[in-house]
Amino acid sequence: MAKKRPPGLEAITGALRSAIDREPPPVERWNPPFCGDLDMRIAADGTWHYIKTPIGRPALVKLFASILKREGDKYFLVTPAEKCGIKVDDAPFVAIELMVEETSRGRILNFRTNVDEWVQCGPAHALRFEPETATGGLKPYIHVRRNLWAKVKRALFFDLVELGEERDLEGLTMFGVTSAGVFFPMAPAGEVRDAG
Repeated sequence: MAKKRPPGLEAITGALRSAIDREPPPVERWNPPFCGDLDMRIAADGTWHYIKTPIGRPALVKLFASILKREGDKYFLVTPAEKCGIKVDDAPFVAIELMVEETSRGRILNFRTNVDEWVQCGPAHALRFEPETATGGLKPYIHVRRNLWAKVKRALFFDLVELGEERDLEGLTMFGVTSAGVFFPMAPAGEVRDAG
């Protein structure tokens, strides 16, 4: 049996325009048949590429980002009728701006992604920190939606360190940052002091 050829961008875009209104599409409820892999890749800097060429239209990138779905370690663009695989080098989004709010309930960290989506860090949108093997430092990520994460730009990471504090967690003093009443540990406080 012949393998079904993946659709082009025009087919996906056309299907999307009829499926999307003002609300984000419910891709978690869509389970169409797999149609193959597209020659599409999201680079580590957040740039979307189609056939090895950057997609220069921000509106098109936002449209594709709205139908991105993750299943395990794989990423797909999903419409009600089709599901096509794409490659993601690191995280599908990049957090490019940080707005710090001081409220009566404490500090709230708001991140803007490269597709102009604002995410309020807290119980529903966690920060996580992973070791950076090349530099020995840390790579921060913020949860955006549906198991999709944004890598926090390096400059914003330094802002987070400036906002950091030490807290005791289960007998270990950790350095981290607080947002919306949740403490997100980065590393043991001793390691941070030794690095400074």
